[in-house]
Amino acid sequence: MLKELQTTTATVKIPIKAIRAKCLDCSGDSSHEVRQCPILDCALHPFRQGKNPNRLAQPMTESRKAEIRDRLRAGREKNLALVTTMGKLPLEAVQS
Repeated sequence: MLKELQTTTATVKIPIKAIRAKCLDCSGDSSHEVRQCPILDCALHPFRQGKNPNRLAQPMTESRKAEIRDRLRAGREKNLALVTTMGKLPLEAVQS
């Protein structure tokens, strides 16, 4: 998912995603070619996969896991309510 900020004059991409887009442009819009990029002296080479290799992964705490679980559950309940309201699923299927 490409995160973008809409401004009044232009669309501004997050820097790491802009680097990924540049690498795709350089390789003819081929993800495979980006992965296999032979230009090791390119300043963007370490960032070509759309990830910052210098950023360490943050360990997920139990409170953060619980927060994500609750948010996911709320989203699922909201989607289920929307689907049942629109009549896409019979009410019996939802309750079982």
